[in-house]
Amino acid sequence: MTRTVTQAAAVPHPRSAPRARQLWCSLPSELARRFRPHADPLARRILEEIQRSVPEYAKPLEGEFGKMIVLAIEHAVLSCIDSIENLASTQDNWAKLFVEVGKRVHHDGGSLNSLQAAYRAGGRAAWRYIAELGQAHRFPAAVLCVGAEAIFAYVEEISSYSVEGYTLAQAMATGTLDRRRRRLFELLLASPPSSPAALATMAKAAQWTMPEWVTVVALDPRTELQRPPSPQVADDVLVDLDGPEPCLLTPNPDRDLRGLEGRLPGWRAAVGPRVRPADAATSLLWARRTLDLVRRGLAGDDPVTHTADHLATHWLLADRFLLDELSAKVLAPFRNLTAKQQTRLSETLLSWLEHNGSTPEIAQALGIHPQTVRYRVSQLTDLFGDRLADPAKRLEIQMALRAHRLLGTRPAGGGRVS
Repeated sequence: MTRTVTQAAAVPHPRSAPRARQLWCSLPSELARRFRPHADPLARRILEEIQRSVPEYAKPLEGEFGKMIVLAIEHAVLSCIDSIENLASTQDNWAKLFVEVGKRVHHDGGSLNSLQAAYRAGGRAAWRYIAELGQAHRFPAAVLCVGAEAIFAYVEEISSYSVEGYTLAQAMATGTLDRRRRRLFELLLASPPSSPAALATMAKAAQWTMPEWVTVVALDPRTELQRPPSPQVADDVLVDLDGPEPCLLTPNPDRDLRGLEGRLPGWRAAVGPRVRPADAATSLLWARRTLDLVRRGLAGDDPVTHTADHLATHWLLADRFLLDELSAKVLAPFRNLTAKQQTRLSETLLSWLEHNGSTPEIAQALGIHPQTVRYRVSQLTDLFGDRLADPAKRLEIQMALRAHRLLGTRPAGGGRVS
């Protein structure tokens, strides 16, 4: 029985059908008959809106590219109308034509952003046209809502096909597998993150299996006198030694991080946190920050340093403004002391906090007599009073003192400790 416009939009559809096709098939089939005479004017309206909204397309569409764009618009309109009636002719793969559009845009030097903007503009134009037609024919609001959802689902689907085609053409143009992998590495480390479709397509072109987890390792030559040899890593590890900040990305951290020291002759390395592939840039960011701690003498000088072992240090030094604000608040009793007194009493106070007030342990840690410890603690008690009995205030004091010790600065401001 033919569905009518007033019937609810709900019809069984194949599970494997694309979301847009499911939505079109759920509409009353009578709509296809009403929309079909409008296919050509709708296609013209879409093309006009694209040329009006996207500067790159505001020119005569000539040659093979122009033919393809016009064909794609006409195909999109007819495909959607055919889908309402669930015609067999619409079972062909939507992907093929729109993958070719993406390839053609890349071949002609066009912008992927402009192509995606054109899809969005075309979707808006189609919806405005159908909304006007629907109001003129008094289609139920529910039908128009499903129609709107179908349009934008279709735009999303064909846009993803073109992204795939563009990325694949881009990958093929790079030539060798090594170049494709370098391009993949760039996409993984891009900020803002690259789209999943672009990553998946480039990974396929680079013959690289997308893993569940990755870890980025920042590298630094131990000497500038000669270039260190290339790291001894597995074939699927992505490596960039030519850029200003060398690094590598492992798709198998469990395998590659064990014994890493022995595979990096001549290199100093900092291992970033383990993350999902989409967050690889974050792993690199913290690996480089850890490497900076090593250069500044704040995280030892081992061949391989792990960010996870220095999270507290990163946290304490994350924002100098906040550290200065905290210091001004909790270390105010030191303000009127001399630089020598600040240094002496601050190191005693930090040791007192770290050793739970144990005089023998403090004396041993500082290399001073226990009586000297007791004298200084008495001074600190006079300066800080009840604040030393408050756990929350003790924590703030310890954080501030620890950060200043890492930085080598006096707790009440000033330059480096002499």
